[in-house]
Amino acid sequence: MGLEKPNIGLLDDEFLAQVRNLPEKNLAVELLERLLEGEIKSRFASNVVQDKKFSEMLTNVITRYQNRSIETAQVMEELVAMAKKFREAASRGETLGLTEDEVRFYDALANNESAVRELTDETLKKIAHELTENLRQNLSVDWSERESVRAKLRLMVKRILRKYKYPPDLQDAAVELVLQQAQALGESWSG
Repeated sequence: MGLEKPNIGLLDDEFLAQVRNLPEKNLAVELLERLLEGEIKSRFASNVVQDKKFSEMLTNVITRYQNRSIETAQVMEELVAMAKKFREAASRGETLGLTEDEVRFYDALANNESAVRELTDETLKKIAHELTENLRQNLSVDWSERESVRAKLRLMVKRILRKYKYPPDLQDAAVELVLQQAQALGESWSG
């Protein structure tokens, strides 16, 4: 397509500028869509919150484009902006002072509005760290197949959340999201 050895994995500014200036706009849109889709799958496969967020964002933009609700130039701008948000989200661990695994739990914890409002950022980081450490210590290779091991991990997660009074609004959905994140992370570690 006339691109010079693009650094696709990082979706860097130079590459995004090259894609934006491609003469075949429809191909550029398709290229960006596929790259973002691949990046979402590879980078956020075990991050339940970010995977859902970026997948929905991409689907929304592409659906609007396919329904002719937005022009090719506008979809290009939205995909480029999305690539930049994606890059920021992928490097948040350093900013927060958390490991990649801890960021996955942090995202799941921070998905609850009342938790973000009532618990401090430091508390959410502590919970994320404790969940990651405990999951790592209690993970057994066949945990995804054995219901007793899964039940033990669910109890461990719930105990840690209760210790920090998470979530403040007592929403079951918030606890369920953290449990889904624990399962996704556990499967990626044992897989």
